[in-house]
Amino acid sequence: MRIVVALGGNALLRRGEPMTADNQRANIRIATEQIAKIHAGNELVIAHGNGPQVGLLSLQAAAYTSVSPYPLDVLGAETEGMIGYIIEQELGNLLDFEVPFATLLTQVEVDANDPAFQHPSKPIGPVYTKAEAEKLAAEKGWAIAPDGDKFRRVVASPRPKRIFEIRPIKWLLEKGSIVICAGGGGIPTMYGAHGKLQGVEAVIDKDLCSALLAEQLDSDLLVIATDVNAAFIDFGKPTQKAIAQAHPDEMEKLGFAAGSMGPKVQAACEFARHTGKTAVIGSLSDIEAIVQGTAGTRISTAKPGITYL
Repeated sequence: MRIVVALGGNALLRRGEPMTADNQRANIRIATEQIAKIHAGNELVIAHGNGPQVGLLSLQAAAYTSVSPYPLDVLGAETEGMIGYIIEQELGNLLDFEVPFATLLTQVEVDANDPAFQHPSKPIGPVYTKAEAEKLAAEKGWAIAPDGDKFRRVVASPRPKRIFEIRPIKWLLEKGSIVICAGGGGIPTMYGAHGKLQGVEAVIDKDLCSALLAEQLDSDLLVIATDVNAAFIDFGKPTQKAIAQAHPDEMEKLGFAAGSMGPKVQAACEFARHTGKTAVIGSLSDIEAIVQGTAGTRISTAKPGITYL
């Protein structure tokens, strides 16, 4: 099978954990130990988040006042290289020496008129107390928003329209390479007034970009890996129930929160509806069972309705 695995941010950095290189490598090592289990007989594409990393680079750049801070598209490109490097190294240490890898900087087109530019919503960087966040917002002109009991910086998150490197990704897969691409939703770009491609101050949602990537690669399966073993209704309440299988139409009626499971559900539904294939939301630790069809929340158009575990 051709499988796209979208790694959630928890695979790189756990909430509240210091953003050290050692911590990120340790988490990626855990993630790659699971991904290595599904390599045999499958073509693998790995996408990943980058919100904390982009936020950290932005803060580090702002600390050096002699040079203007780099824009978010440049920081996104930097994180694609950094995270891809660690994934390649850690997964390469688990697989046969002859398995080839490629990390591809991935430009993704967005629409200049996307309403997301008027309503920043994508959290990046570390969490702050309310007082800290408000102080930084005043100093730096940031938009901020609640994240649980903390606050984070938020930026525009336009929808992905086109993945420019889709052809070289296909070529690499045809040659047997494991491809790491579309990190952090890809590098946001758009055509300017003179028809020239340029970067954009934004962060694209990783799950929506992964769904587009999987669709354009004719993938057999999209795995959206997170830190829970399924999508739940009434999550955290005594009445919570895990969803085993759902048609996209039914899944979308449940109204998942925009700041947590919502984008994952939207991405999974779009992939299933556009391709007739299956998307699964589940825990990275269950990835073998997910590929075998026995774990996670499976979203497809093959069956009507919704069933619970």
